[in-house]
Amino acid sequence: MDSGRQQRFAQRFPFYYGWVIFASAALSSYHCRPLMAATTLSVFVVPMTEQLGWSRGLFSGALSLGGLAAVAVSPFVGRLIDKYGAGWVVASASGAMGLCAIGLSLITQAWMFYALYIPGRMLFASPLELGTATAVSNWFQRRRPLAFAILGATQGSGLAAMPLVAQLIISGWDWQMAWLSLGIFTIAIGVIPSLLMARRPEDIGLELDPEPGRAKLTAQSNGVGEPQDNPRAATKGSQDRFTELNFTVQEALHTRAFWILAAFSAFAFAAQGGVAVHQVPHYIGQGVPAYLAALTAGTFAFGQIPGGLFWSSLGRTIPVRVLLALSALTVGLGAFGTAYSSNLGWGIPAGFTLGFGVGGLHALLRLAWADYYGRQHLGSIRGLTLPAQIGGQAIGPIIAGFMFDATGAYRDPFIIFGVAVSLSALLVLGATPPGRISRREAPVATASG
Repeated sequence: MDSGRQQRFAQRFPFYYGWVIFASAALSSYHCRPLMAATTLSVFVVPMTEQLGWSRGLFSGALSLGGLAAVAVSPFVGRLIDKYGAGWVVASASGAMGLCAIGLSLITQAWMFYALYIPGRMLFASPLELGTATAVSNWFQRRRPLAFAILGATQGSGLAAMPLVAQLIISGWDWQMAWLSLGIFTIAIGVIPSLLMARRPEDIGLELDPEPGRAKLTAQSNGVGEPQDNPRAATKGSQDRFTELNFTVQEALHTRAFWILAAFSAFAFAAQGGVAVHQVPHYIGQGVPAYLAALTAGTFAFGQIPGGLFWSSLGRTIPVRVLLALSALTVGLGAFGTAYSSNLGWGIPAGFTLGFGVGGLHALLRLAWADYYGRQHLGSIRGLTLPAQIGGQAIGPIIAGFMFDATGAYRDPFIIFGVAVSLSALLVLGATPPGRISRREAPVATASG
């Protein structure tokens, strides 16, 4: 949809068009992103490795390499989103990921699995994550915690449902049919709604996240639908009490919070990926039937729903770095619980605890990046930082997989992940908002840009 028609379309709405953007992002988060998620892959580990004769380490390697591929493309994807908006990026990624899943239903060799799962995981980890999160950030400020809370709940619902649906199909037919049907479903649902996304409200004559009853801009300070060039400019109108500090990429690189948040993301999501991918085979190895073991993946994913809602609800009352530390400690508790549980009596609560913490990580990190660095260059900034998160998610599963191959158990890697994420909780407390730097420092950062 061209910008003129999109502007006329958006201004006819009786409510803020940002909620249409949000709904499009939520559909992608619910129906598309879970397809290549670690929780979904976890129910394929046993049937695929047993039938094809692969080791767990070999199987996990595809997920990790997919994450590394996402690391490589994320800066490029972030720049595309800043320039053109998230709509076409999310639509293209959803369609391509669905095709990868259909291809996975036909594989017979390890190289075929790698050739299809690696790009599918790359699309999950980079374009879909960056696209949906940036789209919501660009349209919401005052209600950004609420929007991210609901987005996280939607994503968690999809993550909870997809492994269970996949397991039902595997139990009723086989793993090939599961990949085929889920791939077709993703293409059918994920493409068209994403095309409704506009880049920013200013592009189509609307105000950023207005108070109720104010859906359109009455005046534009710069005369065009673009954010102001001043990187320290505050938004107008209803946003006066929300000062938006728009950092350039170079300015962001000169702040301490940038590097702390990036390092924290790596440690936290290494624990998330390492435990989530292998929790189902962990319980199968303890004698739990596969269809029951899959409940732990669903419980982990479901736990992200109340987790995202709970942590986000505090996002305007408690410093986000404190909330990130508490959510990381919750992830650590879930990792320890999974390590020492051998049945569903303990496994279900451990999975829920893990998911409750991870729900906070997703929502709060998105909130922190947008609140700390503004909207104008958010895609590019997140494109540089997302590799830390993706890298953690890539390294965690392969560490757990190879440690299992060496020891025949998952307890040791799960304990290591619990310790690492707990220590990262202390680290993130140092990520104070960069907006508090003195203006005397600003020319130095600007000159570097």
